[in-house]
Amino acid sequence: MKKLYLALLAMSTPIFQAQQFPDLKAPVAEKQEHIRNIHNDKVNDPYYWMIDYFKKGKDSTKVVDYLKAENTYWEGMMEDTEPFREKLFQEMKARIKEKDESVPVFKNGYYYYTRTETGKQYYKYCRKKGNLKAPEEILLDVDQMAEGHPYYAATGFSISPDNTKMIYGVDDVSRRQYKLFLKDLSTGKTTDLGIRNTTGSAIWANDNKTIFYTSKNPETLLTEKIFRHTLGTDVSKDIPVYEEKDKTNYIGVEKSKNNKFIMIYSGATTSSETRYLDADTPNGTFKVFQPRMKDVLYDVTPLEDKFLVVTNRDALNFKVAETPLDKTGVENWKDFIPHRTDVLMEGISEFKNYLIFSERQNGLSQLVIYDRKTGKKEFLKFDEPTYTVYSSGNPEYNTDNFRFGYTSLITPSSQYEQNLKTGKRTLLKQQEVLGGYNKNDYTTERLFATAKDGTQIPISIVYKKGFKKDGNSPLLLYAYGSYGNSMDASFGSTRLSLLNRGFAFAIAHIRGGQEMGRQWYEDGKMMKKKNTFTDFIDAGEYLVKQKYTSPKHLYAQGGSAGGLLMGAIANMNPNLWNGVIAQVPFVDVVNTMLDESIPLTTNEYDEWGNPNNEEAYFYMKSYSPYENIEKKNYPNILVTTGLHDSQVQYFEPAKWVAKLRDMKTDKNVLFLKTDMDYGHGGASGRFDYLKDLALVYAFMFKLEGISK
Repeated sequence: MKKLYLALLAMSTPIFQAQQFPDLKAPVAEKQEHIRNIHNDKVNDPYYWMIDYFKKGKDSTKVVDYLKAENTYWEGMMEDTEPFREKLFQEMKARIKEKDESVPVFKNGYYYYTRTETGKQYYKYCRKKGNLKAPEEILLDVDQMAEGHPYYAATGFSISPDNTKMIYGVDDVSRRQYKLFLKDLSTGKTTDLGIRNTTGSAIWANDNKTIFYTSKNPETLLTEKIFRHTLGTDVSKDIPVYEEKDKTNYIGVEKSKNNKFIMIYSGATTSSETRYLDADTPNGTFKVFQPRMKDVLYDVTPLEDKFLVVTNRDALNFKVAETPLDKTGVENWKDFIPHRTDVLMEGISEFKNYLIFSERQNGLSQLVIYDRKTGKKEFLKFDEPTYTVYSSGNPEYNTDNFRFGYTSLITPSSQYEQNLKTGKRTLLKQQEVLGGYNKNDYTTERLFATAKDGTQIPISIVYKKGFKKDGNSPLLLYAYGSYGNSMDASFGSTRLSLLNRGFAFAIAHIRGGQEMGRQWYEDGKMMKKKNTFTDFIDAGEYLVKQKYTSPKHLYAQGGSAGGLLMGAIANMNPNLWNGVIAQVPFVDVVNTMLDESIPLTTNEYDEWGNPNNEEAYFYMKSYSPYENIEKKNYPNILVTTGLHDSQVQYFEPAKWVAKLRDMKTDKNVLFLKTDMDYGHGGASGRFDYLKDLALVYAFMFKLEGISK
């Protein structure tokens, strides 16, 4: 045992030299003059032509040829890591319980759950009537449905109130454009409803024959209309019950948990509006709850006797207001949970006798139980320094049992049920890590880095015991930092392949997220966006200063808007990182935000600004990664994208890589890997993504000289 311990301890610091890459010639992209002229600012974009596949589809072979050439290049450069990548893939897959079952969720007389089978990539969606000993009914066999498809996603499973029918959505292209299907659960017959370009879900009215669904613009992918459809009628005659005229808003439709209302939500980053309709009268007219107000967000929760409203009206960190069922205008809103400067109110899980408030304080999520009869509050307490807790799996309104999820960097995902009346808490399931896992072998810490302006930036970090803080250990620093999305600490069994080879993993909770309250988000968007980038750099420099790592062993990772972060920090402080992993990166900010034909562009104005405005244009231009590439040394960089990406189009990372190749003065590696079958989220199977992860790990391991 002592020898084994010493061997594991030795793995905590790299003992190999960085491995050599083959001397292969990288692809050189063609240049074509294309002048952007706006606000008296003329800019040549020599790689603009790469948008051709997006504009012309299969008629554009030159773009595809370039992407394939880049794929051939990285494959050749990383060829010697193939056996190691396969080992990593098998190692990570071996930790996942292949034959598994989710915790059953009770709704309207049935227990619903998914289960997976050994060797299968997808799952089966099932239910049992009344109790868990009842016969199993397989509603959808997604393993079977996905056969023959490189990509397959089924979503939005919605059961009719009488439990006899189900609507679901399918995307087999990876563009998040879903087709709707109806399955008769008594006969097993499935019908293609002929409804295309949806978000993938539909909401049932209480008559069991009327559904409401959200329609997308097939070009821009903006959610534009809510339609009403009656089963058995011609789809072409569907009635639009709502059309959103503001191209900066997202819209959607849902049903209240107490089944009383159909609700239409329209919202952007800074304002929102809700409409509601009695679910018993689906052919009625939706009422506006409160007309949209400038810089006011609100979210409505119906109870039997009133509406609760989570809003930031006169409340930066949001508060909860209440209003009568028949008087919903803002003039009738009264404080239910007043605004607090140190607590962010995030949402409500409602039950007949209790309310659960999801809050955030000092950068950590928290749940508060509220007894509707007595007004008594109880906080759920946890003892780890950094963690995530959240409401999960509570579709039933008339119950006193509340379910929540809990995880941390060392605690596998766990699902609990707490009886709100007695306080008894039961662990229903904890993610099983096959092959053995002992959380006591790992250490998690919560650190604070001081930003340039004095702001304290939280960092969550995990490493295996024996990790040496001598500046020679490798560390992967991850962040997102946009849209107010908080990147909370959570467990990942795949991460053990890093930690067990001596890496530390850290999350920088930078501004642009909402970890430290709403102001945290406000200070990392629009004309303050650069705080996001400097916070990440300051977090990296802090970890170096504290000798967790050094620039020779520090790696940065981010995806989508976090990929913008990667591009920005590579430009702003290239010498701080040995490697940067930018996944589906949003790196051509100005050009994308100027082109309204690109999906989702107008929805983003509240996040980045509208470059048709001169001040916003020049601020974006000052940080956009593509615009700010210079003739200088850059770190080793791995870039991934998907040809069918609907969120960040493939041409952004492709253009960025082409320009980097042309401008950079170093001999570090630069790879562009394009999935020719997938989109923004990568592969759809539950194991395929591990191959991409194995590539990311092998990239860092090769740079560290770790080969086994």
